[in-house]
Amino acid sequence: MSAITLLSLILLILMLLVGGKHGLSSFISILLNFALLFIAVILIAGGFPPLGVSLFIGICILAITIYMGNDDEAATNTAFIATILVVGVMLVLIVPVDYLAQVQGFGNEQSEEIEAFNLLIGVNFESLLIATTVLATLGAIAEASIAVASSLEELLSQKPDLTLAQLYKSGKAIGFQIMAMTFNTLFFGMFGGDLALFILLARLNASFGYYLNAKIFVGECLAVLFSALAVILAIWITIYLTGRKLNTQR
Repeated sequence: MSAITLLSLILLILMLLVGGKHGLSSFISILLNFALLFIAVILIAGGFPPLGVSLFIGICILAITIYMGNDDEAATNTAFIATILVVGVMLVLIVPVDYLAQVQGFGNEQSEEIEAFNLLIGVNFESLLIATTVLATLGAIAEASIAVASSLEELLSQKPDLTLAQLYKSGKAIGFQIMAMTFNTLFFGMFGGDLALFILLARLNASFGYYLNAKIFVGECLAVLFSALAVILAIWITIYLTGRKLNTQR
């Protein structure tokens, strides 16, 4: 039995013990999302437009993550609409920034690993960078949006007479806590995943300007910044949609 299989079984057992049916549903959603990402790789490698594939697969991933992870229909509908809007807004931001940053493709630090391979693979690396950036933000925005939507729906069920101003105030307080935790998660995820790269850059004894122009480093920083911005947008849009729905119902 491989290490991945063993860890997957341990994860499944723990999710069943802690979450029961919800844990099983969440584990199945992870497998489905992994399959969708694998399909995305096959489609892009097969010549399909990377941006179109990422948007379609991204919407599917959001739907699976949100609807299979929560039973509250009101919260899931609000969260799903919010995440779709956030993806649209982020796409408008990601396209020009990635174009100006010019961090697509491979960096000099990776040349040794790929020099034996043919890089003429028939894929537009600029479109591929945009696609991967969009996909990288999905988990953070889905988590933030469903957390805020679920919290506000639970608050409304406990206090049906809650005013719109009170709802917005509570939403901001909840969103601030989620925002702080998510930012830490994103930062430490990047630092932990690229620790070997940071050690390599440090051993080069290069100037600070070199780090700011290192393609891999800049690309990773942009991914974290995009995810952070997407989380902020997801929180605000979710609060707004929940408030608008409350205002309509009354």
